[in-house]
Amino acid sequence: MKKGILFSFIALITLTVFSQNTVYKYRVSFNDKANSQYSLTNPAAFLSQKAITRRINQGILIDSFDIPVNQNYIDSVIKYSAKFINKSKWFNSIIVSLTDTNILQNINSLPFVKNTKLVIAVTSKKSKNKQNDETVKSTNIYFNPQYFQNFYTSNENDLVNEKEAVAHKNIDYGQAYLQINMLQGTFLHNQGYLGQGMTIAILDAGFWHVDALNAFDSLWLNGQIIGTRDFVSPGSNVFNEATHGMMVLSTMGANLPGQIVGTAPKANYWLVRTEDANSENLIEEDNWASGAEFADSVGADLINSSLGYTNFDDPTMSHTYHELDGKTARATLAATIAARKGILVVNSMGNSGASPWKYLGVPSDADSIISVGAVDTNKDYASFSSIGPSYDGRVKPTVVALGQDAVFASSSGVGVGNGTSFASPILCGMASCLWQAFPQKSNQDIIEAIKHSASQYYAPDYLLGYGIPNFQIASILLSGNAIHNFDNENTFNAFPNPFDDILYIAYNSIDTQRVQVELFDLSGKKIMSVNDIPRHQGYNSITINDLFILKKGMYFIRITSGNITSIQKLMKK
Repeated sequence: MKKGILFSFIALITLTVFSQNTVYKYRVSFNDKANSQYSLTNPAAFLSQKAITRRINQGILIDSFDIPVNQNYIDSVIKYSAKFINKSKWFNSIIVSLTDTNILQNINSLPFVKNTKLVIAVTSKKSKNKQNDETVKSTNIYFNPQYFQNFYTSNENDLVNEKEAVAHKNIDYGQAYLQINMLQGTFLHNQGYLGQGMTIAILDAGFWHVDALNAFDSLWLNGQIIGTRDFVSPGSNVFNEATHGMMVLSTMGANLPGQIVGTAPKANYWLVRTEDANSENLIEEDNWASGAEFADSVGADLINSSLGYTNFDDPTMSHTYHELDGKTARATLAATIAARKGILVVNSMGNSGASPWKYLGVPSDADSIISVGAVDTNKDYASFSSIGPSYDGRVKPTVVALGQDAVFASSSGVGVGNGTSFASPILCGMASCLWQAFPQKSNQDIIEAIKHSASQYYAPDYLLGYGIPNFQIASILLSGNAIHNFDNENTFNAFPNPFDDILYIAYNSIDTQRVQVELFDLSGKKIMSVNDIPRHQGYNSITINDLFILKKGMYFIRITSGNITSIQKLMKK
């Protein structure tokens, strides 16, 4: 993007040709926060206790970014017939609307004003009613859940929330089973971790009928919808706006057993509208920043944003790929700051994979967040999913989840659609359950465990990133020394045990070798043999698929690497 002061100069030259009934919205940035009524010694005046606790738990200092914008500065600007819209303490700026651009000269002359920048010019013309880029299909397809029980871990007690585990052992996910089981999310749910006590802020375009649809009854009954906030039209009813946020929320919070159960049905939710579904303008990045700051202040643990920005209605404001470097766009910088404040930010990559643009959008290029791409039901790359890397070469997407034929709640019950907008919250909900299981960990600890558990951690690419996460493996990684060291202990982890369709092998290694994996039945007959599997220093995982063809009973798995051989007994259910 162009520098704010340069663009403001250009805008002053060109705006005179616009219609007299145009409303201009400007970002006014300030030089400092001098003489603030707030102090770092009294953070409770501007942060919730939950936000303060999050910082304390992760060793994060409260700093000048947390101090609100100086109210005297705001008052001085709006006295020039400028209407206050939003503010950003992280960027020390406000958004104002005005109809007479001549007053910008007065605003820019204020000694504490750094610069002004046009973020949208709104005329009286009819809006174009921007459509979400997810495609929706009506379905009556139901899956038959098969529930994993009696999982093996070498430190199982560390992973079990005993109070909840029995009640949630066999959740009837309905059609949502596939998208949860693809991530091995049923493991955490079966241990009783369904997001209890975690707070997720959803930044989106609207949450149509979330206050009325049956899928969200449990959220209201249990007080899990903490509140709403509208940064597009402050004071408006977010439940009368776009359906997109409703569908996103349902992939995490819906609770209709036999039809759809989300990845975090027991989490708490803030519903925050930052996206204007009728247009695409730079101001939406400012809204995103304000929404993220609000989420931080009220104590959200995670943010899900199924939003992305590349091209705007005013092409002079659009991004180039060069700007997707993690340190340029407004929303990108806001996402990075949110991560620095201890929030786990999850953002969809976008649906431009098949378009000329093809790359990720803002703020998915941010550092220290999870950017989520999409796969289909066969775990293959979904062709619409935007690709990486970021312009500066970082791995993007971070990971992937189901985004093609994903299941969400609709006014008629259950729908199926395509989009990374579904992959992101599916992943975000599971991340909240994982963090619930390990509350002493930081947001970055959780992200690293998710990355390390993914299917192609050692060979990431620009389509799937590190691959499909496995939340059972991530749980073991976070539990400490649960994964065996193959070199020193001559053993490995194999789970689930009993297994059904898929078997996972995990181990640590201090050496680089090749590995042979063999599977035998009880009679000693070799059922399977895979040779020359790479063995890396550090954490290793191997996934064996399509084992449903095996008969029930006892099997033995043998791993050989170098001069080490290890055998474990398994049960096929």
